Amino acid sequence: MSEKLLTFKEMCARFDVTPRTLRYYEYIELLQPEREGRSRFYSTRECARMTLILRGRRYGIKLEEIRQWLKIYENEGTTAQMEAFVEMADRQLKDLEEQQTQLEEAIRELRERRDHTIERLK
Repeated sequence: MSEKLLTFKEMCARFDVTPRTLRYYEYIELLQPEREGRSRFYSTRECARMTLILRGRRYGIKLEEIRQWLKIYENEGTTAQMEAFVEMADRQLKDLEEQQTQLEEAIRELRERRDHTIERLK
């Protein structure tokens, strides 16, 4: 039994991305759909890759880093990819924690300035 392939339009709808985004991901070699003439068809492999890409973007990981990470699976297998993921996740967690600290400081400072201004208005 052959697998169900998604069309370009179905892929955009399934992952809630714009055609421009999907074409860009193909351009930078994150995705490699099957082609018949001008039509593109996406396999379960491409859907799985898209899930990983969007998850990585949600975590703030750069597209080039995601591309390299996906290539590890092709070249070295699952174990190497998992090891690379742990390193990538550790780096991103550190960055996100630093951003969180900066946001907390900005929120605290803004609250203080707002409260001070409210007091002056009274």
